[in-house]
Amino acid sequence: MKKIKKSMVSFAIRHYRATLLLVIVATAVFGSFFPKVTIDTDPEHMLPENEPSRLFHNQAKKTFDLSDIVVLGIVNTAHQDGVFNAETLSNVYELAQYAQKLRWPDPDDPATEGGVVGVDVIAPSLVEHIAQAGPGTISFDWLMPGPPTNREEALRVRERILANPMLAGRMASEDGKALCLYLPLTNKRLSYKVYNAMNEKVAALGMADEVHITGLPVAQDAIGVEMFTEMMVASPLAMATIFVLLYFFFRKLSLTVLPMLIATFSVVITMGAMIAAGFEVHIMSSMIPVFLMSIAVVDSIHILSEFFDSYTAEKGREETLRSALDTLFMPMLYTSLTSAAGFISLALTPIPPVQVFGVFVGMGIMVAWLLTILCVPAYVMLLPRSAFNNFGLSVKEEHSNTPLTRLLEATGRFSFRNAKPLLVLLVLLVAVSGWGISRIQINDNPVKWFAEDHPIRKADIALTRHFKGTYPAYLILDGEEQRLLSPEEQANMLQRFTEFSGTMEDEERALGLADRFKRDLAAMPAGMRETPLLDTAVELAGAYIAKADTDGDAYIWEEFESFFNLEKEQRKSFKRPDVLHYVVGLQRQLQEKGLVGKSVSPADVVSKINQEMLDGREQNYRVPELRRAVGECYMQFQQSHRPHDLWHFVTPDYSSACVLFQLSSGDNKVMEAVARFVEGYFQSNPPPVGMRHNWAGLTHINVAWQNQMVQGMLRSFIGSFGIVLLMTVFLFRSVKWGLLCMVPLTATILLIYGFIGLIGKDYDMPVAVLGVLTLGMSVDFAIHFVERSRSIHAVTRSWRLTLTRMFEAPARAISRNVMVISIGFLPLLVSSLVPYRTTSILLSSIMLLSGALSLVAVPAVITVATRWFFPDESVPQTAVADQNNR
Repeated sequence: MKKIKKSMVSFAIRHYRATLLLVIVATAVFGSFFPKVTIDTDPEHMLPENEPSRLFHNQAKKTFDLSDIVVLGIVNTAHQDGVFNAETLSNVYELAQYAQKLRWPDPDDPATEGGVVGVDVIAPSLVEHIAQAGPGTISFDWLMPGPPTNREEALRVRERILANPMLAGRMASEDGKALCLYLPLTNKRLSYKVYNAMNEKVAALGMADEVHITGLPVAQDAIGVEMFTEMMVASPLAMATIFVLLYFFFRKLSLTVLPMLIATFSVVITMGAMIAAGFEVHIMSSMIPVFLMSIAVVDSIHILSEFFDSYTAEKGREETLRSALDTLFMPMLYTSLTSAAGFISLALTPIPPVQVFGVFVGMGIMVAWLLTILCVPAYVMLLPRSAFNNFGLSVKEEHSNTPLTRLLEATGRFSFRNAKPLLVLLVLLVAVSGWGISRIQINDNPVKWFAEDHPIRKADIALTRHFKGTYPAYLILDGEEQRLLSPEEQANMLQRFTEFSGTMEDEERALGLADRFKRDLAAMPAGMRETPLLDTAVELAGAYIAKADTDGDAYIWEEFESFFNLEKEQRKSFKRPDVLHYVVGLQRQLQEKGLVGKSVSPADVVSKINQEMLDGREQNYRVPELRRAVGECYMQFQQSHRPHDLWHFVTPDYSSACVLFQLSSGDNKVMEAVARFVEGYFQSNPPPVGMRHNWAGLTHINVAWQNQMVQGMLRSFIGSFGIVLLMTVFLFRSVKWGLLCMVPLTATILLIYGFIGLIGKDYDMPVAVLGVLTLGMSVDFAIHFVERSRSIHAVTRSWRLTLTRMFEAPARAISRNVMVISIGFLPLLVSSLVPYRTTSILLSSIMLLSGALSLVAVPAVITVATRWFFPDESVPQTAVADQNNR
């Protein structure tokens, strides 16, 4: 390794122009792939393609023709009639007409068009008004056939909506102050186009109402667009802040530029490699520049700090560079390898975007290390000699007079004199953190990735205030057909068969053939009788049709076959009143518990038709008790203007159903609470038929990948923690030194996550991923401190003297890094995306805490156990002058 180190440093110093040219060319090559970048914010892609929940979700969408939905809400609290005034409803009519026609080339298939599914738009002008036209008859009219021209017509629209339980609380709020249009999409990747187009139309109409557009597809697509615009603002601010801080430390503009260049080269090469490999940029990988910038800058500052502190005109830059790199080469390699291992361990998670993020950040760390080793000496050698006039700590103020060095000396004395109390305090803080960690709640919601003043977040807050729920979740029920009949059911069915036969034109002949049929059915062989009776009856009737002697007999046998087919059809799960009553009970309990705001199922369709077929009174909004009546309700609905709406809730064979639940929040914990309740309901209230249930919808998909992430991150963290420990043990050839390096890491993680639990911050994706950064940063500082301590102690043979020297140049390098990164990334707080704000706060906190623990906890541990760590300690502590007090 020494030979490799010497060769690399010598090449960079002697061939500095060629070195920099190679780096620039490599950066340009990888940068050329940037125009090919594609964005992916689809939450489905957070799961592997073969993940069962993802497969079921997609199958359910096909089975029930479900679409991802953009919600457009109109709120009017100023008008006495709320949104139900002629002007507002005229604009609503115009918006619905416009939305129906929104089409663009489909992102997945540019040869076809995609956009809003016009036939499925839910708006007052595009849904049915179901009313009684007379005893036993129903009329289907458009709820709002045209823009209302006066108050009476506008209030009639409100009356019609609120009279339909499937629309009340879903299309219009119960107070009449808000109204929602639901715009289903052919492809959720078009949601941002729909969002912008509808905003433009609203602006063109000059509406006086509040208009809000939201929905999970909009939030996810908007993140994909805005994460780049946000980074284009926040990243330059962060780099500018880091630049100013570096200039403050080194007072040389030409050298201050260097860490910025290395960070930029590292980011371009890494991101270019990722794009060239065919990976799309997700919200995770969009944060790669932030992570790499911090790590690349850290490496550069270590070398520049050592170079600045050691440089003298007599030594010159080449000798100073060789000395600095000889000292720092191995610690930087160790820290880079351990940091890279921590991130690459994310490949253990079952989430593809997280795997890509981890692997490429790990690769980028090693790229940053290589560029630092090559570019720093090459760049320094490229500068003219005059650039180093009045450069270095030796020509500045005496280091003992600077605020930073005075603070560091005081820190060294404090950690030495109060080692035991400090460690006791740390143990107490860790114990409290353990309690805080137990309070962490796992939760995420893409809409909450936006700041509260963002239009999408404001829309969510406003609509949640008026509606009980706008976040869809789909409960898919697969019922088992009742094919085996009890003896009582068989007797009742055969009695109906006899009565049916008596209604035929040739009654006598029909009754005779019916008696014959029943005798033959009863005389079937045992094996045949054990098969489902209705299947046997249909087959037997078919056989008689084939050998009928006359056309009259054939007609009768065909009618018999139709009768038994109809009996089979009526036994489909979701034509059974008891099954529909079961679904109604589930819906009612969920709403009474406040877990969902609104729900719609096949039972609601049947109940509404039944209500209007009877007398239209509210108490008759219920499922009829007879199977034939249920079947009649389904048939009546298919006479409407939108018969296809039925197939969003039940399959054509009535064996499966879809229950739409509108949740009050897109939070994962809300979806999980609903799922738990449903699971408990099925266990404590078994359905009348065998029934499987599962979930579909983006809200559920978010829960699925969040759970995968938590479990995967835990496995990854445990794995990377073990890997980092093994690497530090291997690098130092010592278990005790390896364990010592893990002290700041372990304490930082426990304290950070304990604090998160105590303040009630949700454990979401950014929080989870930043835990891996803790591994890298905490180990980085600890390894530098330990390695430098060991090398200095090998000379001094005194821990007291070693500590004094450690809190000079080495501690200055660590503290400069801490300040640059912790302050430098605070500008990310200007972002309107909460993940970037979270990254800023946690990154700064991790740097400050891990740096402080490396400078306080590590020396405190060594002080308490000096003889264990340094068996060759030869100078008694009392014999050493207190040089820290000089």
